[in-house]
Amino acid sequence: MRNVVIIGSGPAGLTAALYSARANLSPLVIEGLDAGGQLMLTTAVENFPGFRDGIMGPDLMANMRAQAERFGAEIVQGRVSAVAANGQTITVTTDQGPIETRALIIATGASAKLLGLPNERALMGHGVSTCATCDGFFFRGKPIAVVGGGDSALEEAIFLTRFASKVTLIHRRDTLRGSKIMQDKATANEKIEFEWNSEVIDVKDTAKGAVSAVVTRNLKTGATKDIPVDGLFVAIGHTPNTSLFTGWLEMDAAGYLKTHDGSKTNVPGVFACGDVQDHIYRQAITAAGSGCMAALDAEHYLEASG
Repeated sequence: MRNVVIIGSGPAGLTAALYSARANLSPLVIEGLDAGGQLMLTTAVENFPGFRDGIMGPDLMANMRAQAERFGAEIVQGRVSAVAANGQTITVTTDQGPIETRALIIATGASAKLLGLPNERALMGHGVSTCATCDGFFFRGKPIAVVGGGDSALEEAIFLTRFASKVTLIHRRDTLRGSKIMQDKATANEKIEFEWNSEVIDVKDTAKGAVSAVVTRNLKTGATKDIPVDGLFVAIGHTPNTSLFTGWLEMDAAGYLKTHDGSKTNVPGVFACGDVQDHIYRQAITAAGSGCMAALDAEHYLEASG
């Protein structure tokens, strides 16, 4: 019987592990298939407090992992296939067998939707990004492209005009899906150009290890063309990793876990933190902060339940 089991090993999960370990709860972290979370796909992280000159995403996650382990957190590889509660006992079924715990912290995150292009993942963190707030600074004075037509894409495009020399918004239709106010802001911005009725079919240049252009195809004419850019921001949405909890934990319309009174879910002893319950901020530092909240909430729950 475990005191605390944490599913997920991104900033939220590892911060929860650190706090739980320092509370002598001997947490078990099941890191999942994408160990380290989305920061493993980034290069320089310059907006995480405490690193004046920035830090590489994988290095930050390695440091967080080592810090949690230093205080007694146990981290194992594994894939969770089912979760169920029976009274005050929660059973987590993994490919290594069932694990029983008194408290469960869910930090499974959300996955950015990608275009599915072969070069997209190869250039992730080297010009391809899914987070303007994280990476916009690196494109000061450079041309960049944003893919999407909803509020997220418009918000990213508008934000990126603070840094880029030009932002090309590529959309599959000839009208935007975003709210009227966001459309008005984007169309009024002189730095934003629109590539209508188009889709991205390739990203160059893997040989150079950096983005040099995107190849688009017009969906009406079939014509293709290269658009020289130094960065490509994919803003077509995120998918919360919550399918495992469907029918058990309360979710919003988009599938994100609902929390109340901090990190509590609708099931006693089950807590959620990080991007799995946050569709607004989606930053490493906010994920880490909510991981701290989940650990403290779990500790108080265990104390109250004896």
